[in-house]
Amino acid sequence: MSQPDHGNAQVNATPAAEDVPVKGAEPIALDAKPAIGRNFRLQWEEVQKAWVLLYPEGMVKLNASAGEILRRCDGNLTVAGIVAELEKAFGTTGLLADVQAFFGIAHKQGWIDTGGTEA
Repeated sequence: MSQPDHGNAQVNATPAAEDVPVKGAEPIALDAKPAIGRNFRLQWEEVQKAWVLLYPEGMVKLNASAGEILRRCDGNLTVAGIVAELEKAFGTTGLLADVQAFFGIAHKQGWIDTGGTEA
């Protein structure tokens, strides 16, 4: 199995289809409890003024939306719970599809682990 290209690109929570290929990305179940992947560490980088994912070969700088989603991935909250927290925090509704799309990409990249709970 080849290693995903983590690059140093910014990640949009709702990327345009032509920006991030999601071919083969599995949907994540609503009851999945995503956690940051074992080869990654999420941290706030003050110099960058952004959340970043650190891994042995480098770093992925996240945009604000991706950072807000991933910082809730502690292995305790379900996908549905994360969506509910985000909707409450930002006073909006209807984020499920965008968050699930992001989780599909994040899972394929290895940024999150779901314990084998794909939809």
